[in-house]
Amino acid sequence: MWEQGLPAIQATQFCLSDQADAIAGKPCSHKSLSQRSAHTRANPKPQQTQEKDRDNMSEPTLLNKEIRDWLMDCGLFDQLLPVDFAAASGYFSISAIAEGEAIFREGDAGSFMCIIHTGQVAVQKTGPDGQPVTIATLRSGRAFGEMAVLDGERRSASCIAASDCQLLNLGKDSLEKMLNDAPKIAAKIIRALAVSLSKRLRMADGQLLSQQV
Repeated sequence: MWEQGLPAIQATQFCLSDQADAIAGKPCSHKSLSQRSAHTRANPKPQQTQEKDRDNMSEPTLLNKEIRDWLMDCGLFDQLLPVDFAAASGYFSISAIAEGEAIFREGDAGSFMCIIHTGQVAVQKTGPDGQPVTIATLRSGRAFGEMAVLDGERRSASCIAASDCQLLNLGKDSLEKMLNDAPKIAAKIIRALAVSLSKRLRMADGQLLSQQV
């Protein structure tokens, strides 16, 4: 109750002070909220401050610079220009995964893809006995999980961190946003992922044929 009455007391004090100033012939020293707002509108930030704010907003963050460098180092997007890497970095994120931790499980909905910056990732399928079987080990520069992001299907395998890993992540929602915001850059990234995926499928087909001969 005391706190609720506090604004009213303060307002009364302001009014009494104004009246005392008026009686004494002094100008009123208290401004109303609307007067203060009008004063703020009439006196915006100095131009130098506004320009500094714009410069701060336009400068890439340290995280975006790190993501840009990781994208350039992974070797998947050689056709992107330096300005493309800078723009694309805002749609990726970074994650650290401890050894043994599941990145995603077979059958999960595919909501993101990853690119390995450091570490190793084991790709596992469930065997006939229900136990996981490692079918591949992925290393630095390798993308995984992109099939589910591109086609919307569920995960075809589990991916487990075989060592401590640092990953670049691109969510399905972020990819769709990139398509709307920067369609040419998004098209280059999707094409690069499709080419990488096609190469892996061709290698897998070649391995199957060599086993059958």
